[in-house]
Amino acid sequence: MEQITGRALILAASAIGAGLAMIAGIGPGIGQGFAAGKGAEGVGRQPEAQADIIRTMLLGAAVAETTGIYALVIALVLLFANPLINLL
Repeated sequence: MEQITGRALILAASAIGAGLAMIAGIGPGIGQGFAAGKGAEGVGRQPEAQADIIRTMLLGAAVAETTGIYALVIALVLLFANPLINLL
């Protein structure tokens, strides 16, 4: 029976962690979809306020997307620039 080395364990745990971090992409997707739907409803009710509605919707979508971007950065660090490997 082969033993699992410390390096292999860290790489395996990092891959699992990167996958779990990318689950955070679900939240921004749902939030941006909800914001776009409400923005479309608002424009349908008040077409003259389209510019204000779209500006507010895009700002909200940008704020919601930061969570997904942070999760992507964490996943990339775990996969390609793993600081835990140097601790062995």
